[in-house]
This record gives sequence, C-alpha cells and structure tokens, in this order.
Amino acid sequence: MAETHRPVLLEEAVRALRLGEDGIVIDATYGRGGHSAAILARLGPAGRLVAFDRDPEAVDAARQRFGADPRFTIVQDSFARLQAQAERLGLVGRVTAVLFDLGVSSPQLDTPERGFSFQAEGPLDMRMNPEEGEPASAWLARAPEREIARVLKAYGEERFAGRIARAIVRRRAQRPLRTTRELAELVASVVPTREPGKHPATRTFQALRIQVNGELESLEAGLAGAVAVLAPGGRLAVISFHSLEDRIVKRFLRREARGEPLPPGLPVRGGPRGVRLRLVGRPQRPGPDEVAGNPRARSAILRVAERVAA
Repeated sequence: MAETHRPVLLEEAVRALRLGEDGIVIDATYGRGGHSAAILARLGPAGRLVAFDRDPEAVDAARQRFGADPRFTIVQDSFARLQAQAERLGLVGRVTAVLFDLGVSSPQLDTPERGFSFQAEGPLDMRMNPEEGEPASAWLARAPEREIARVLKAYGEERFAGRIARAIVRRRAQRPLRTTRELAELVASVVPTREPGKHPATRTFQALRIQVNGELESLEAGLAGAVAVLAPGGRLAVISFHSLEDRIVKRFLRREARGEPLPPGLPVRGGPRGVRLRLVGRPQRPGPDEVAGNPRARSAILRVAERVAA
C-alpha cells in the first residue's frame, strides 16, 4: 500500500535534514516509507538509515521495499525507545539527522480493520501495534466516566467531553461499544454543534488514539532520545499534525535551546549551561498546492533544530 501514502512536507523535511552522502539517519516514523525513500535517494553507499515503526504491517512493508538495501535497517519498536535502540546499534553520538513524522499513516486510516477512522465500519481498536496493549473498545468498557471525560478534553480538546463521556457510560451499561461506527454515531447524537468541515467525532477519535497508544508520553521520550544520539551539527526535524503534538515539540526545542534556568543576577561565563540545540529557521507549513492535493496535510507544521557541541 505504499502508493496510498503521501508524505507531507517531503522536500522541506529532507532538505532541513541537510543530508550528506555518508550520513547516519534515523527515520523515527517509517509509516509507508515516503520520507525513507527520499532519504535513501540522497545517501551514498557509505550512508545508513535506521527506521522505526511500532506497526508490524509497516515493518513488513519496509522489509519488502528496502530489505535488499544494505544501508537500511528497520526496527519494530516505539520511538520512545530510540535512544536504547541506538545504543544497541552503536550509533549514539554518530547520528547526523533524525526525522519524526507524527500521527497516523494513510494506510492505517484507510484500513477499516485497524479502527482508526470513523468514516468506515471496523472494530474499535486504534492500536498502532495490534499485538500490544488494549484496544479502544476495552478501555472504554472499563474506564470511569471522569477519566473518559478527562482524556477527551485533554487529548481531543473536546468542548463536550463530559456529555460524550456520560453517553458512553450509559450506552455500555446496555451493550458494549465495539465498532467505529457505533462510537461515531453515539458522539454525533449528543454533540449539539458541529465544527465546519469536521465530523463531530473527530476530536473523540483523536483523543482515544492518543490514549490507547500513549502518544504524547512517547513523543517526550523520543525527542529526548533524539537529542541524546545526535552528533554535533546533526539535525532534528519534526512534523506534527495537531496542537497537542506541536506544543510539546515547540516547548522541548525551546527548552533545549535555552539551557538550564539560573537564578537572576548570577554571573555566568561562556553563556547558558545545558544548551543542546539551536533552532533553525521558522516553522514551515504546506503550501496551497500540497494541501489541495492532500487535504490531510492542511494542519502539518515542521520544526527544525541543530545539535550543538556539549
């Protein structure tokens, strides 16, 4: 299904990585390999690309597509363990570029059996790795109403979180929610207003996906791991798709570029301590042509930073 996936901000992201022919690159979110393919095309024979993905289907697709390329390694793991895997591979301090393309890949959204989308009937699953953790249906069947409301508000920024949570709890007392369409129809029946161009269940599905996969905690760990493995001068590029992700990325990059906070008036020689990154350029968004050709790109934002010497 590689042809169904259209990588967002492809040229901008790859250009930001400032690849050399002998670079050692980590693609933290393989997806269906659009960014990986562009990176490999720019690496020479001595270059190396290590890609991560939690999804076994993505890992199988990666092996079929690039398994014969000696420069390519695919790791089935969360990017939360990026640093540990880089240590295992002997790459800490040698990596010249790391790319994160966050969110869900098009094949995951377009496969009803994965349960990510409210646009088609499928099991209410949403796990990026179906072999780990519990599906969204199981979490919704056991979580207290207050916890469901918290997740919908915190991870979906859903105005009607309490109302939706109450409806879910009432419904599961009668029969469990098992499919994407059942949940989407339930949310639509209790949300009084609709955002223009958005299904009323959009925010609920986003929140549940983030909860089921521990996405925000993984992002914090993955960003820290990326900085730890980069060589001086190495680039970090992150593409995010909603405000929760982008807020974490922005704050992390600024914190790493600012260094350790010190008491006011304390004389410091040599500048702030603990600075590990330098911000590179302004955040970039897709142009109108890309958004017209790929509506899923409309909310994407790319942020770039460079590792500085310790």
